[in-house]
Amino acid sequence: MARALGQQRGRPALVIVVVLVVAWCCVDGCWGARGRGFHEEFDVIWGEDHVRVTDEDGAGRQVVALTLDQSSGSGFQSNDQFLFGEFSIEMKLVTGESPGTVATFYLTSEGEAHDEIDFEFLGNVSGEPYVMHTNVFAQGKGDREQQFYLWFDPTADFHNYTILWNPLNIIFSVDGKPVREFKNHEAAGVPYPSNQAMRVHASLWNGDFWATRGGQVKINWTASPFVASYRAYTYSACAVPAAGGGGGGPCSSSGRQVNSTAAGAAMPSTCDSGGAWMGKQLGTDGERDVAWARANYMIYDYCGDQWRFPQGRPAECILDQRT
Repeated sequence: MARALGQQRGRPALVIVVVLVVAWCCVDGCWGARGRGFHEEFDVIWGEDHVRVTDEDGAGRQVVALTLDQSSGSGFQSNDQFLFGEFSIEMKLVTGESPGTVATFYLTSEGEAHDEIDFEFLGNVSGEPYVMHTNVFAQGKGDREQQFYLWFDPTADFHNYTILWNPLNIIFSVDGKPVREFKNHEAAGVPYPSNQAMRVHASLWNGDFWATRGGQVKINWTASPFVASYRAYTYSACAVPAAGGGGGGPCSSSGRQVNSTAAGAAMPSTCDSGGAWMGKQLGTDGERDVAWARANYMIYDYCGDQWRFPQGRPAECILDQRT
């Protein structure tokens, strides 16, 4: 198990080089490379001197590089906060000796009773597979981890990771293939992220106290600085006013729908009906993809952890089995 499961994630100070190509897309297509840039859309919240913005791909799209060394890590968050949406990014993970490093793409609100939806990628020694760690927090409670190996080398090229979050379910996808679904069972008393606006975050940091083999394998600093890359961030979502928290409900008059790819101008509209993502569920093909990922690449599922839950499986696990 790659993590002391159930342990809260810290945000320590260490540096990793991350690359993010910012390009905003709407449901009707992508705008050109010119438009709102990284600094108009995101705020660097730590390790500012470890963040580098460049044009790497030759198409005028911005690339944001973060680095991990012994002095600091780095991370950024969206200026907008959202109540439901679909968020995607392409990542190329740290190569070579990467134990203890953690590259992230996630949504979170603030405070002890926060909501959070996580992709975390846990490095490993050369030749050993990365662990893709997913988790869902609602009202400050997490402990809903599922972990997977990937069916490709995530350090050799960019791959797409998507979080779809709507009032019905949360779907985690890799290269367009759903690998996990977390359903909304609020009617049965199971907390669900449904009323707190969240920002998009990305970071690279030192998690060697838990990330690799439960913290047994530490970062090899002689291999630093570590480099990871992010690009092609896209979303279609309902943005809500910063002062409003999650007020007004999803995609109501208190919000605006934004369809974007970070290099083009955002396109505000009313959010009364949301986008195609608002009512999206797995469907037959998605259910088949999730079953495939579980059967072939899942290495941990909290629903089956009797040691952590000796009193019985969490309610949502039982409800999912019935549906």
